[in-house]
Amino acid sequence: MKGTNLGEFEELVLLTIAALVNDAYSVGICDELEKRTGRAVKLGVVHAVLNRLEEKGYVKSALGEATSVRGGKRKRFYTITSAGKAALLKSKEVRDQLWSLIPDFSLKNI
Repeated sequence: MKGTNLGEFEELVLLTIAALVNDAYSVGICDELEKRTGRAVKLGVVHAVLNRLEEKGYVKSALGEATSVRGGKRKRFYTITSAGKAALLKSKEVRDQLWSLIPDFSLKNI
C-alpha cells in the first residue's frame, strides 16, 4: 500500500464512495460532492483521485454492464476496501481528537 495519509479531497471522495455504496461511479461521485459541498467538482480531478485511491489500495473498481442509455459503454464502479475503511476511521479519529482539544468551542458563539 502506497501512502497512508488522506488529503482532504481524497477523504471526501472516499466518504462519497462509502455513502453511495453500490452506485459509486465517477459522474455520480462528482454530482454528490457538488450537492454536498456546494463547490464545482471537475470530473478529471475526481478521476485522478480515484486512480490514486486505487493505487493506495483504498478502493477497488469493476466495470458494470453495458447499457443502451450510455450507447453500450460500461460504467466503472468503485467500492471501498478494508484499507480504505481503516484510513477513513483513522482520519476521523484524528479530527475528533483535534476537535476535542478546542475549549468551549460552539458555533453559537460565532
